[in-house]
Amino acid sequence: MYDFCKKVQNFEPFLFYAQDESGRCKGILLAVIIREGRRLKGYLSSRVVIYGGPLVSPDDNNVLNLLLESLNQKLKYKSLFIQFRNFFEWTDDEKAVFSKYGYQFKDRINLLVKTDSISEVKRNMQSGKTRQVMKSLSSGVTVSQPSSLADVQYLYQLLKNLYRNKVKKPLPTLSFFENFYHMSKAGHLGIMRIIKLNGKIIGGIVAPVTNGEVIYEWYVVGLDKEYPKSYPSVLATWIPIQYALDNNLKQFDFMGLGKKNIPYGVRDFKLGFGNGIVNYGRFGRRNKLVYPIVEFAYNFLRVIKKI
Repeated sequence: MYDFCKKVQNFEPFLFYAQDESGRCKGILLAVIIREGRRLKGYLSSRVVIYGGPLVSPDDNNVLNLLLESLNQKLKYKSLFIQFRNFFEWTDDEKAVFSKYGYQFKDRINLLVKTDSISEVKRNMQSGKTRQVMKSLSSGVTVSQPSSLADVQYLYQLLKNLYRNKVKKPLPTLSFFENFYHMSKAGHLGIMRIIKLNGKIIGGIVAPVTNGEVIYEWYVVGLDKEYPKSYPSVLATWIPIQYALDNNLKQFDFMGLGKKNIPYGVRDFKLGFGNGIVNYGRFGRRNKLVYPIVEFAYNFLRVIKKI
C-alpha cells in the first residue's frame, strides 16, 4: 500500500514503525496526505487518512501512544485534518489513548458480508438482489480484468461522471487507477474488474484485498439508467462477494453506510446484500484555526452553486 501511494499523483504516504529492542515489529501505521492540487489549493484540500490502522500488538497501549505521538509530531500541521477510518472495533482503553492525542471518536456505520459459504451469503441477501444478479449474468454481460490502460481510462471516466454529478466528493486522479491496475495485474493489492455488454464498458469495481482475510469496496460504478436490464451496479457489487467465496476470504467490507440516523442515498442499495451492520466509527482531529474557515467557504460555495 505504501508503494502504491508513492506512485499516485497528489498522494504522499508516511510510514511509522515501532519495534522492540530485539528488532521485532510491535506496531505500524500508514498515513497518507491527500491533496486536490498544489500550493494553496493543495493545502486547503489536504487531509491525512489512515485506512484501518494503526496495527499494534494486542493490549499494547504503549506502542499505540508512541505511534500517535509520532504521527502528531510529523503531520498535524501539514493538513486540515487527520482521520482514522477504522476497520475494526477499538476498546475503551484504546479510545482513551486516541482522545489523549486530540482525536475525537464519531459514529460511522458499515456493512460487512460474511463469506464463509454461498448459502450463508444468499440467506442474508434480499431475494430481489439475488434475482438481479442472476438476470445480470444472463443478460449477455462479461466480467473481466481490464485488458489495457484504455479500459482503465474509460472506467475512470465513468467514475468521474458519477462523482461529479451524484456523489459530489473528490475522486483521485487517473494515476490512482492506472497504478492500481498495474499492481493488481501483477497479483498485488487487490482486484480491478470491468463489466462489458456488447464490447462496451458499463460498470466496474476497484477492490483492495487483505490476503486470506477481507476484500473491500473502494470505487464502484454502473450505468443502471442506460442498461436497466443488465443491473451493472448490482453485478459490480456482487463481483467482490463472489471473489471472496472463490478465494476463501472471510468477508466483504462495503467501506461505509454513512452516519447513523442521517439519510444516505446508497444505504438501502447496499443493505440488499446483507445485514451485518457494524459501527467501528472514525477518529478525527482538525486544524482548529484553518479548518472552520475552509469548511464555511466550502459550504457557502455549494449553496451559491445551487442558486
